[in-house]
Amino acid sequence: MHLTIREALAIYPLTEAKLVAGKQGDSRIVKSVNVMDAPDIADWTKSGEMLFTTAFAMKDSPQETVNLLRKLNDRGAAGLGIKLGRFWTELPQIVVEEADRLHFPIIEMPFQFTFSDGMNALFNAEYRRNTELLQTVLEKQKKLMHVGLKQDHMLTMFQLIRDILGYPMAVVGARGQILYNASTWSPDQLAQNWPSKRKSGWVYTGKDRAYRIGLQQQEEPLGHLLVMPDVLLLTAVEEGLFQQAADILMFHMSYTFRSFVEASAERDMQNYLSRYLDKGAGLEEFMEQAEARGLFIFTGAFQCVVAKVKKESLGAEALHENFKDVKHYMETHAKSSNFRGYHFMLKDRMFSIYSTTQGDGFPEEDLSQLLSKYEGNSATGDGLVFYTSSPKAKPTALREAYMECGETERMGSLLQLPDRVLNFETIEFAHLFQHLSTPTMEDYCAKILRPLLEKDPEYSQEMIRTLEVFIRNDGQVSEAAKQLFIHRNTVTYRLEKISDLLQVDFKKVNDLLKLKAVFLFRQFLQVR
Repeated sequence: MHLTIREALAIYPLTEAKLVAGKQGDSRIVKSVNVMDAPDIADWTKSGEMLFTTAFAMKDSPQETVNLLRKLNDRGAAGLGIKLGRFWTELPQIVVEEADRLHFPIIEMPFQFTFSDGMNALFNAEYRRNTELLQTVLEKQKKLMHVGLKQDHMLTMFQLIRDILGYPMAVVGARGQILYNASTWSPDQLAQNWPSKRKSGWVYTGKDRAYRIGLQQQEEPLGHLLVMPDVLLLTAVEEGLFQQAADILMFHMSYTFRSFVEASAERDMQNYLSRYLDKGAGLEEFMEQAEARGLFIFTGAFQCVVAKVKKESLGAEALHENFKDVKHYMETHAKSSNFRGYHFMLKDRMFSIYSTTQGDGFPEEDLSQLLSKYEGNSATGDGLVFYTSSPKAKPTALREAYMECGETERMGSLLQLPDRVLNFETIEFAHLFQHLSTPTMEDYCAKILRPLLEKDPEYSQEMIRTLEVFIRNDGQVSEAAKQLFIHRNTVTYRLEKISDLLQVDFKKVNDLLKLKAVFLFRQFLQVR
């Protein structure tokens, strides 16, 4: 609490109170409020505390009240509120005179209100005032952030400082990149290995010289300000002016330009990655860029995922927001602790590398389930699809994993697969058999399914549909029943009939592979 006596008396119900003594002390600060219940209360009173009392503890001795006022004043108390009418009908004159002498406020409290009414009113008023103050400060902070985070203001800031200083100047980033140059110095002259410590002084390159001030935020180097004055000696005032200019630049570069520099570094890293994935360039450059940013991607087995939005008409901004949601979901989900994701924007898709944090292989099933859940929880109707590679053990297999994601996307589109999470293992057979001729596929399907196809068309279609869903779900009866919206016993019954007709055993791997090939060929035949 931080109210003056004057401000406190403007708060209802203290508006009904009267300042009857020590009026010159109405600027004293009230930091807390307490109720006086003992004569020795002064020994426990804190600075800025205001006491409320009925005068019971001092009703028999006005002189003791005077002594109490002196002690309270010495302790830094804010004032004394007395409710008259119960033990005192009026303040003794000796008390009034002493309060006036000490400029110690005494307030006559309204009889019809309790002390808690006054205390609550003061606390609520202070709470409202603090809330308003916080809101005001927050609004100011937002405005400062909006000004500071606009990247297009950096060039204007450089030009403004250059005009103020009145000398040629240049600003060089921490990595040697030239951020601004309004001098006759060449890029080679500016790209010197300047000292990284924040130190002011003259630096030389050939016959030219400049006054350099290092730009550093705490322990992080941001770059250098180089001023090229046309005078031999600088006064302390001019050096101080250059230092002030450096402080302004340091502030803006710390809060404004850092995001630009990071975005530039991220673009460089993505360019290295794109050249490696698309053209087979060296992986070492990408890994060096990643490690320079503190990203140690390949800590163990990894799996790659390409995320793509089916809706091709989606704008770039909406596309970016979709991928941003995926990144946030995968980074914050409780079940993502077994792997760590690194995400890169590659044109109209997001390429992610998920590296395990464990030492016993990659948790492929966990990743697949998380991706499936995201699509299920997504409120957008844009249709995000995830294409995953098979797990890899070594960094050199990164391009192979990327190619597998691309092949999974191509085959999924060719076969018009409805899955939102499509694994490379799912389409591996399709990848192997895609070049078989149409007659070969037709003959094989007819040979395997002939006993079913010779039955009644409605019956055969129903049984083939059941068998297809069963094979697609890796032989799981319960999952097949869910997708067919029938009881699992019905699925079991149908499978027994199919087994008898086709002379297959669903427990044998060879028979399952035959049936998997049949339905893969049927998918090819539908789209050819």
